[in-house]
Amino acid sequence: MSDAAWLNVVLFLPVLGTALLLFVPATRESAIRTLTLVAMAAQLVVTGFLYAAFDPATPGLQFATRLPWIPAWGVTYTIGLDGYNVLLVLLTAFLGPLVVAGAFTAVRRDVKLFYCMVLLIQFAMMGAFVAQDLFLFYLFWEAMMIPMFVIIGIWGGERRIYATFKFVLYTAFGSILMLAAMIWLAWSLATPEGALSFAFTDLYQSRLPLSTQVLLLSAFGLSFAIKVPIVPLHTWLPDAHVEAPTAGSVILAGVLLKMGTYGFMKLGFPLFPDATMVLSPLLIALAVVSIVYGACLALVQDDIKKIIAYSSISHLGYVMLGLVCLDLVGVQGAVVQMVSHGLTAAGLFLMVGMIYERCHTRELAAYGGLAKVLPVYSLFFMLLTLASIGLPTTSGFTGEFMVLLGAGTAGWQQYSQGSSFLLASSAVAVTGVVLGAMYMLRFAQGFLFGGERVPHGPVLDLDLREKAILVAIVAAVFWLGLFPAEPLAKTELAAQEYRQLVTTSRLPGNAP
Repeated sequence: MSDAAWLNVVLFLPVLGTALLLFVPATRESAIRTLTLVAMAAQLVVTGFLYAAFDPATPGLQFATRLPWIPAWGVTYTIGLDGYNVLLVLLTAFLGPLVVAGAFTAVRRDVKLFYCMVLLIQFAMMGAFVAQDLFLFYLFWEAMMIPMFVIIGIWGGERRIYATFKFVLYTAFGSILMLAAMIWLAWSLATPEGALSFAFTDLYQSRLPLSTQVLLLSAFGLSFAIKVPIVPLHTWLPDAHVEAPTAGSVILAGVLLKMGTYGFMKLGFPLFPDATMVLSPLLIALAVVSIVYGACLALVQDDIKKIIAYSSISHLGYVMLGLVCLDLVGVQGAVVQMVSHGLTAAGLFLMVGMIYERCHTRELAAYGGLAKVLPVYSLFFMLLTLASIGLPTTSGFTGEFMVLLGAGTAGWQQYSQGSSFLLASSAVAVTGVVLGAMYMLRFAQGFLFGGERVPHGPVLDLDLREKAILVAIVAAVFWLGLFPAEPLAKTELAAQEYRQLVTTSRLPGNAP
């Protein structure tokens, strides 16, 4: 089998798993869980092979497949790995088996349907990352909504219908704007003979007037900003997280939110560089507002799921700041921050699910002194808390430090040229680190220490399955924190290309 074929195996393994589940009787729940776990584990193994074989010195796509699909529209089935997506593909494959294993005891009804939805959303998320054709990307982007709608709507909490429709309305609004912009972009670049192309490589060569770029970036950007989410488009996220089952929250925080930041990095900013430069002060301001406002909201929450949900807004604000500052270190830090947040937020949501299964409440005030009652649980919780704060040696430190270093460096360069906006914004963003420590340590103090309060106690500590899940996440957090050189090497060429694309004007009449 060729190397390119292996990436297709990674993409379609969840589809194969779904097809096999159709032949398993719904009453054989153990077989359903095992088959789903095997499919996800196989995907992770093949993804690990591709990650190890990925050559950081080779620019462009690797393991690529290019096949004509709808020639009349210029649509191709083009997938591949590059420095933009290789770490995110690995993150998606890594979290897949953990989501499946984490739901073994949490999901007790309609088990077959649930795991079919998990496999299908895994397929859609993986497809969106590896797609190199805008039409194909959009299909995967839209396909993600369906299984998430079902997961929240069937296995969610009491207000699941409200949360589901709010999620769909927000994302559908953004998707409609992106569809309109996508069609406009493709038709504006059509040849005199009417030939179209949706290939990313062709779209990167577009030369559009500034007004058109601003309009199209606004349409793409709103769709991506809703998915991140960026303040003030964030209000759907806490409701979705609170009402979603644990698996839904892990998928949302671990992977789905990264679709927005990946969309900006892969499409929004490179496709419309002149508009990006014009709108960069607004984008920087929104990133910093998201960092600080998200942290402040997390600081006053009493629902433990909402604390993590609002912290996600703050952490992904750093990603946006790293992408917009256009410093090489900052851009690479943004990629690391995406992966780091995916690991720590997924781990924390899994731990919230574990304690919720035992105690059936998410109110922070209901807990206290878990460090004495559940010492192993508390150890893992503290490790993930410190990683979320950005303790040195963890992935959180690597990502946030690189983003702030890159933004500060770029800000200082602009300051020497007479503009202090980015430098001042970087200084404000640093306060997010302090606020992050405040809300996470407040969370840990109320949760693990103080008076012993265990709702519906006594409860048992983590079992072997739960320990294995958390060991895997903690190991990944420390691997990325202690040994970032290899993953950074795999993203360096893409970060350089991104910076070149965004800083090179493509207005009509300018020299290429």
